[in-house]
Amino acid sequence: MKSVIQAWQLWALGSAAFAALTAIFGKIGVAGISSDLATFIRTIVILVLIAAIVQAKGAWQPFDAISRQTWIFLVLSGLATGASWLCYYRALQLADASRVAPIDKLSVVLVAVFGVLFLGEKLNWQNWLGVAFIAAGTVLVALR
Repeated sequence: MKSVIQAWQLWALGSAAFAALTAIFGKIGVAGISSDLATFIRTIVILVLIAAIVQAKGAWQPFDAISRQTWIFLVLSGLATGASWLCYYRALQLADASRVAPIDKLSVVLVAVFGVLFLGEKLNWQNWLGVAFIAAGTVLVALR
């Protein structure tokens, strides 16, 4: 019998829950300090945590065994993440978390579009309808 919830879905739900906590904790944490410094502190915490996880799992591998293409795209991903975090924390300083987070989640819409354009992914009409609802919901939440 096929499981109702697949492992990737549980991980995705965990991601959503932690992203929600990121907004709440970040909004509180960014009060009274530079948003750039807050992003720097957050990044150090993430670096230490992930290094500990990689060490505990024994997942280290020689860096020279990683392909050039992998390095390029992971560096680009890291730069995009850093830029996203800098923008996110600045937005949290300027507005309510309940308004910032939904706009940030327009990334879902952009991922769908970019996935089709750059990765050749296919979306059916129901998928596109869902993407449109996410976009519309974001607009409705942000317009108060």
